[in-house]
This record gives sequence, C-alpha cells and structure tokens, in this order.
Amino acid sequence: MKNSPPDRKAQAQRAALNALRRAQRAADKAGVKLSDWEGEFLESVTERVKTYGRAFADPEKGGAGEAFSVMQHIKLKEIVAKAKGEPRFPPKRGGGFKRRGKPEPEAE
Repeated sequence: MKNSPPDRKAQAQRAALNALRRAQRAADKAGVKLSDWEGEFLESVTERVKTYGRAFADPEKGGAGEAFSVMQHIKLKEIVAKAKGEPRFPPKRGGGFKRRGKPEPEAE
C-alpha cells in the first residue's frame, strides 16, 4: 500500500505551533517576564496559524510553504533568546556593496 506524500502545509502548521509553544514554555520555565507586546505577538500568531494555517497574508513576506514570515521568524528567535538569557543583539541587516580586500591600483 502506497502512502500519499505528506501535506507540506500541515507540516508547516504543526512546526509553527510547536515552535510557538516551545518559546512560551521556555519563557515560563526561565521565569522571564515577556513584554505585553511579546505576549500579544505569541497569542495572535498562534491564533492566525490555527485559523489560516499561516500567520501572514502577503506572499512576498515569506515562502509559499512557510507558516511564518521572515520577520516573524526573527521576532520568535529574539523571544527564545530572551527566555534563554542570551545577549540580545540587533539583527544584522544587509551590508550593502562593500569592497573586500584592498582595491587594485588604477592603471594609467
């Protein structure tokens, strides 16, 4: 008997809900007080994932098979880092177009 391929959308939804639960549990276990915004973020994202299967509507903000947008992933990682007591550094954004190494002298 052949099994049908796994439903990627359902897998992404389960993974997202588990990640949200782990973040909340880690904060509770460590006794870290989440800000009102962080608590509301976890609750609202959980509700959206349960209702719609993903937490964002604009397909340009994340992958088609993903449950979180890119920024939601970053915020979730920040909450987990806060719960673990790790130092919080601002996210690294693009470095632009920088030259690497010494520039070569111009030939005349």
